[in-house]
Amino acid sequence: MAEKKKIQSASENTVSAIQNAKPVGSATGYRVGAIILWVLALACEVLAILLAGGKLRITFMSTLVGIIILIVLDLVFLIIGSQLWKKANHISPASKKNPTKYWLWNNLGLIMAVFCFLPLIILLLTNKDLDKKTKTIATIAAVVALLIGGVAGYEFNDLSKEDKDAAITALEGTAVYWTPYGRVYHTHVIDEELSHTTDDGKDCPYLNRSDSLTRGTVEEAMAAGKTKLCSYCQRHDNIEGEGLRTDDVPEPEGTTTP
Repeated sequence: MAEKKKIQSASENTVSAIQNAKPVGSATGYRVGAIILWVLALACEVLAILLAGGKLRITFMSTLVGIIILIVLDLVFLIIGSQLWKKANHISPASKKNPTKYWLWNNLGLIMAVFCFLPLIILLLTNKDLDKKTKTIATIAAVVALLIGGVAGYEFNDLSKEDKDAAITALEGTAVYWTPYGRVYHTHVIDEELSHTTDDGKDCPYLNRSDSLTRGTVEEAMAAGKTKLCSYCQRHDNIEGEGLRTDDVPEPEGTTTP
């Protein structure tokens, strides 16, 4: 007998709420939060520029320490803001009908990383008044922060409105499941809490590495960053749909497609 899995509600993480998962909510709050944090990040950059240019003086710490602290705060605000923006994009994705807007919308975090650090880097490199040690260390710190913030802001797991609509149409309200990690959601799952079994009585083999699953709607899965349907589940549950995104994983050894 298959080991019983721990099934959690997508909304409340409790078994008692499994059949009544709540909606993911509006993306507006996440976007507002992201913008506020990005403004704070830009404010930290402005302070660092003023400090490096001698327009702002701090008596209880060196200029270098002050710049490093502001760079770190800038990076923290930037990264958190970028993650909130990505969350909003998974709840309310942009349409691919406008490719320019789609790219900008999905990579605004990357763009903000450039705005939050590049002007400071340019100032540090061109400033002739800073001592060599402060200039070198501060510039390296700013460049590293730009790279980290850029990677954190870039959308490696993009989702379009068309992708989301195609998945909702193909699954027609079917419950989906996902693990804490990874970018896919599944349908080929034995759910003992709901007395649901698959046709072959076996879970998707790609779930073997996790004993904890979350159950919810496609919208909830995508809001959690699970943007593609497991291709094994798609094949074995015979799910078809124009434009449906799958992860295109190969058939595991020892399995057959119906």
